[in-house]
Amino acid sequence: MFGRHSDLPLAGDATSRFLPWLVALMVFLATMAVTGAFAVEEVMSRWDHDVSGTVTVQVLPAGGERAEAATDDRVRQAVDLMRMVPGVLSVKALDKAHTLALLEPWLGGTEVVRDLPLPRLIDVSVDPDARIDLAEISERLSTAVPGASLDDHRVWLSRLVNLSRTMEWLAVVVVCLIGLVTSATVVYATRTGMAVHHDIIEVLHLIGAHDDYIARQFADRAFVLGLGGGMFGLAMAVPALSALGWAARRLEGGFLPSIGLPIFGYAVIALLPFLAAGLAMLTARLTVHGTLARMP
Repeated sequence: MFGRHSDLPLAGDATSRFLPWLVALMVFLATMAVTGAFAVEEVMSRWDHDVSGTVTVQVLPAGGERAEAATDDRVRQAVDLMRMVPGVLSVKALDKAHTLALLEPWLGGTEVVRDLPLPRLIDVSVDPDARIDLAEISERLSTAVPGASLDDHRVWLSRLVNLSRTMEWLAVVVVCLIGLVTSATVVYATRTGMAVHHDIIEVLHLIGAHDDYIARQFADRAFVLGLGGGMFGLAMAVPALSALGWAARRLEGGFLPSIGLPIFGYAVIALLPFLAAGLAMLTARLTVHGTLARMP
């Protein structure tokens, strides 16, 4: 394909100059879209793994002179009540130091809130296979323990999952549009090349050349140009993705889990230049066959 003899002087066509650049831009955009989709899916999977089977009980601090003792009593009541719920595996009340450690990534420092009355948190692990009516448990908890409430992480996680699915489908739409634009560009370039070399194509027909022979030469040329442009587009995407990864790592540590790509994601990204080249080759072949079929 790379060293195959060609009877058409396609190497000197003007289309050879802009087609690789357009393919490079398309592959660059496709790489960014695919990487974003895989990264969002990876973050959602890790979030789902981290919060699956856990709920949090929040106990507001009591007021008055014996506020600390009253709050501790509320926490003990909430712990005892949650331990009696079928399906609950473990119940652990977090002390103030642990709560401050959870707030530190958000506040940057806990000196301002260290002396304030903070809500007490209770970490509850539940059996994922157990059928627990969390709404009924939350109502019982708020009735039995003043200022206590149950936070089911699956509520906000489901909203994030829906958002991630929307972003993934958006990435698929973007990649499809990129493929259509690439195909349209190859169609235009191929038809332009056939118009430029119309006389040579007629001579080849007169001496017995089949349509597939002519189409193969355009397809091979489109594959070489598409592969070169695709590799360049992937090379442009590497520093851009590195910069985004560096910025994302600054958000990790409490706000986001570690952001990365699965092995399958890296494989798909590495295949994008070859997919673009294959699409260009197929489009060029079909365009030549269609054009030759309409020629007298």
